[in-house]
Amino acid sequence: MSAQRVALWAAEPDLDDEIHDVDIPLAIPSYHTADIYDEQNLQLDENTLTAMQTQIAQQAAFSQIPDVVKRFIVHFHQAVLDNNLPEITLAYESGWNRLTEKFYAKTEWPEAEIIAPLVNDDQIFLVLYRELYYRHVYSRLQPNIDDRFHSYENSCELFNYLLNSDGPVSLSLPAQWLWDIIDEFIYQFQSFALFRSRPATKTDDELAMLGSEGGTQAWSSYSVLNVLYSLIQKSHVNEWLKARAESKTDEEIERIVGEYGTRPLYRQLGYFSLIGLLRVHVLLGDFTLALKVMEQVGLGLGVGQKAPFTAPTAAHVSTAYHAGVCYLILRRVTDAARVFTGCLNWVMRARQYHTRSYQYDQINKTADRMYALLALCNTLAPTRLDDNVMNIVRERYGDQMTRMGRGEEGLSTFEEIFLYACPKFITASGPPYDDPTTLAQLINPPTPSSPTSPSGPSPPVSDPTHRHLRALTAHFMSLTPVPVLRSLLKLYTSLDARKLAGFLDAGVDEEEVLSWMMVMKNAGRCIGRVNITAGADKDEDKGTNGTSSSGGDSLLDGEWMSISDLNFVIDENMIHIAESTVGRRYAGWFIRNSEHAARVLDGVRASPLPGTLPFSAKVQGKDGDGKIEKGAKEGAPRSSGQKVAWGGVKAV
Repeated sequence: MSAQRVALWAAEPDLDDEIHDVDIPLAIPSYHTADIYDEQNLQLDENTLTAMQTQIAQQAAFSQIPDVVKRFIVHFHQAVLDNNLPEITLAYESGWNRLTEKFYAKTEWPEAEIIAPLVNDDQIFLVLYRELYYRHVYSRLQPNIDDRFHSYENSCELFNYLLNSDGPVSLSLPAQWLWDIIDEFIYQFQSFALFRSRPATKTDDELAMLGSEGGTQAWSSYSVLNVLYSLIQKSHVNEWLKARAESKTDEEIERIVGEYGTRPLYRQLGYFSLIGLLRVHVLLGDFTLALKVMEQVGLGLGVGQKAPFTAPTAAHVSTAYHAGVCYLILRRVTDAARVFTGCLNWVMRARQYHTRSYQYDQINKTADRMYALLALCNTLAPTRLDDNVMNIVRERYGDQMTRMGRGEEGLSTFEEIFLYACPKFITASGPPYDDPTTLAQLINPPTPSSPTSPSGPSPPVSDPTHRHLRALTAHFMSLTPVPVLRSLLKLYTSLDARKLAGFLDAGVDEEEVLSWMMVMKNAGRCIGRVNITAGADKDEDKGTNGTSSSGGDSLLDGEWMSISDLNFVIDENMIHIAESTVGRRYAGWFIRNSEHAARVLDGVRASPLPGTLPFSAKVQGKDGDGKIEKGAKEGAPRSSGQKVAWGGVKAV
């Protein structure tokens, strides 16, 4: 048939020409459904196409998720639904970090919308998942402006769920996660404030987003403080701490704190919010209010002070670090030194238990900053502190402490150490992104040749970190003559002011020397919460951090006391010097050397005896026939014989 068809077409070569010559009239009918292609419906089709493309992209991203990650998310979600605290803790502290190191060390975790089918679109779990997601972005990657805004929206959604639900929520989370939520919330607020404070580096799109209504409200100081104070008020944590201090019964405490305060979730969030408020007020520069917030909490490590529950190590370290910064800026240097010393002592003892913690690096970084701040404290007010901690300080910052002790010569070293160790202070309000004219003047300030501009490349006054640095360096510069005077006065018991002026630089008269002596007299006194000389041995024996409340219930309480071992009296132009010596702390010396001897003894006991036979050697019997005695095991120690120093036995 096909052959006939081919032959037929082959026999008609002019058939195509005949068809072209035929004129056939065609009438095209008008279709009533032709309006489906108008612009409005075409836009709907584009939206549908975009949704389909998004769905396809999500399916492709979902297919790329490893199976072990999918199983982990399903297991994690089920543990949260069941309020299975041990499983949640295991998944949070171990599973998440292990999978992060294996699959997402340098990339983002899957977005919440992609893993939503695995958790049946559970919005509460997705909010918790986004909290972990954005924390990973901030810690491992570089967040962009969209990440900063979206993390703020997720934080608002999480705290609205906790605070504005009808009654307490039925959710159980480990204390470590609750602390990390508060800590990360404040860190992201600080990071956004620092990001917002540099308008010169912003693109046009970022300037537009920051200048919008949502941009001015995102991560505002008011919203952050409102969240922390709301958690404290909702949980009644201050009332709970006060009731515990007054030794009230459990029934009385329940009536005081209400239904929210009896829930561990709200109680721990309220307690961590107090520590978070301490940090926020320090970042904003209100150091007095920061210490005022901690009145009911204390510093947690003093004599007779115990944490109300097992708080994470990072919470204790953060409390001591920011409280010490408050005391340092308020020029209560001895209190700052004692807080730093006590916390560092505690960290050294507990370090072996946190080597596997994912917060180990952060704890070590904060401890290093405290060592640096302790070097500044020792320069401003030399006092006798714990020998173990001071040995580490001298080992790390010995050269810098020597330069700072020379007065003005060590000013640059003082500034360098402070800028390294201090928190990154922020301002409560950012640049005026909603006012382009003012913002342009801020980005392009007047040139140095302008009469209204400052002469020199000094940082702007609006920089909070350098503002606090200038205040502290002014105090440091006022103490520059103290080291020289101190070294000279230690050589005499009485000295004429004119003779002392002759020992100093040329051009220094007698009146100026007496004014320096008054500066030295004032530098040897400060306000402190405890008497360092009387309470030093007690703190060392009990292993505390010296933050007990013997000076008062408030962290702001204190009394004037002398912190110098060199005292003097000026009678007309004669200076009478009296140097007080502090006895050696024998208790600490014996404890340290006893521990060292115990470690040496343990090492000797663990080492093999010299000249012993290997375990495979056979024990010779009394008759020398080479057989093992009945009941004796090969390689087992003897049960009789004279004992020797390393715990073995000596053959007789």
